[in-house]
Amino acid sequence: MNLKKKLRIYSLGILSALCLIPFQEIQSATTDFLRIAGEKVVDQQGRTVILNGLNHVNKNTKDKYLNPDDEKLFKQFKSWGFNCIRYGIIWDGLEPQPGVINMDYLNEIDKRVKWAEDNGIYLILDMHQDLYSQQFSDGAPEWATITDNAPHHTGDIWALSYFISPAVHNAFDNFWANTPAPDGVGIQDHYIRLWTVIAERYKNSPSVLGFDIMNEPFPGSQAEEVLGALLVSGSNLFTETSGMPIGEAEILGALATGEGRQQALELLSTRENYTKLLIGLEESVAKFERETLSPFYQKVRDAIRSVDPNQILILEHSYFSNLGVPSQIQLPVNESGNTDTQCLYAPHGYDLVTDTEFVAKPGTERVNVIFDAIFESGRKKHIPVVIGEWGAYYMGKNSYLEPARQIIEHIEKNLSGQTYWCYWNGIESQDYFPVLSRIYPMRTAGELLSYGNRFENNEFHIKWDNTQCDSLYQTILYIPDISSLTLPVNTAELTFELVKSENQRQGYLIIKPLTQNVHELNLSYN
Repeated sequence: MNLKKKLRIYSLGILSALCLIPFQEIQSATTDFLRIAGEKVVDQQGRTVILNGLNHVNKNTKDKYLNPDDEKLFKQFKSWGFNCIRYGIIWDGLEPQPGVINMDYLNEIDKRVKWAEDNGIYLILDMHQDLYSQQFSDGAPEWATITDNAPHHTGDIWALSYFISPAVHNAFDNFWANTPAPDGVGIQDHYIRLWTVIAERYKNSPSVLGFDIMNEPFPGSQAEEVLGALLVSGSNLFTETSGMPIGEAEILGALATGEGRQQALELLSTRENYTKLLIGLEESVAKFERETLSPFYQKVRDAIRSVDPNQILILEHSYFSNLGVPSQIQLPVNESGNTDTQCLYAPHGYDLVTDTEFVAKPGTERVNVIFDAIFESGRKKHIPVVIGEWGAYYMGKNSYLEPARQIIEHIEKNLSGQTYWCYWNGIESQDYFPVLSRIYPMRTAGELLSYGNRFENNEFHIKWDNTQCDSLYQTILYIPDISSLTLPVNTAELTFELVKSENQRQGYLIIKPLTQNVHELNLSYN
């Protein structure tokens, strides 16, 4: 019998005869307070934490912005290995009248916070909005939606209203200007006070990872400037590549047709062309982020820190940075003028095809530009990056496996985490779901140097350095199917234990280091 076959039999014997440690030990170990240490998210033992999960948002007013099955769903999320849920909370539900807090809604959120803790899940409380208000989509209450009687326009894609709706533009403009609400208090002041209420309520809740201050901040009427810059860049690019001059009006007309959109996507399929398009947007996007968004984050930071000195502040870039425009947001500072150390960058990344008929065929090079820009922006800020939204593969066509793998490769290569957009009933049946519910290091004892899945070879790799870490601290990997795993053999440096979940399929691989060293592990599964 050859050595490889002997090791295979030996590992299977370990798997079947393994003395399993209680599942509760893993569960309780995942509900301590997390904090930011440099460019890492760490637990109370200083272990590196990779956050892996999805978004869970109910935008339906008839449901009072709540999913009645959440208690059951949170258990399901845990079994899928998700340790983080970006949980949407809605301003309209929280403050239905100026200064009046909806305690029934908060009590329901309390239940989700407890269910998260029970299941070892961290919640990012995401103040969600799309098109600013529930009047147009979801977000702000009607009393905080000041449009100056401007008309609301829609297109064949919901997000087009960001570009063409004067009502949406005015509503955002009035928010950024802090225009008084009916009670005389500025609507932005109301929003900030609401965050103070939430921070006070959950400052002692370990399952509340932090506060996502605003979903996809949008500049309002300044979008017209961005759109103008986009059209100029597009016109110049088309003229340069084709030798045929084309005006901005002609570009708009072409984009209104399916054939025109297809031609535009083909033109922008190369890294060089797409980068040229984005360069024209950088100045306008940077202006909003520096002059409007960053001061807003500072005010929210000061309000939250007045009641909660420790919870993590989760910052997003502007709506247009989702396309790969480098972010220029400035981190908030403390009273001494030093950067608030408990901040996390949670950018969103979406290709041009999102929400269109071409969603199953994203541009490989465009996606590379988007995520390269995102992680470069994170490195410049010197804070951890968790991709807050990506994907939106909810057409149910089972045609998104390769796009999902491409993005997860970026996330893993950059030692990041993610919350996929978004949960929907039946997501587990989709071809890309194993890319979300995959092997990953939930906690790494020491410095995580690299990790990643090689899906095409059914392999997982991790490398870490625990020379500055207590040798008793353990590394925990989530395993989606323990029966498929070829369990590593104990060595003089590392020993392994397997923890089964309640349903006996998923589990956790516990790695116990016996030496303080740089360790490397390759796992295979079938």
